[in-house]
Amino acid sequence: MTDVVDSDELLRRIQRGRAWAVREESAWRQRGAEAAEPDQAREAAARALAFQAVIGVLDEILNPGKHAEGG
Repeated sequence: MTDVVDSDELLRRIQRGRAWAVREESAWRQRGAEAAEPDQAREAAARALAFQAVIGVLDEILNPGKHAEGG
């Protein structure tokens, strides 16, 4: 079943998703810094980068045009 949500609820959900992605990016960066093995550090860095990309997309949705192109 699909729920119908208004724009305010959609905005709240996007903001919660962004906040979660920020926490995950930070956690993966911390794991990478504490990694004992190079492979673990590389995986953590890749995951942190993926969450950084998600944050960038959500930032563009929340504030169109304010996200710098090219990173």
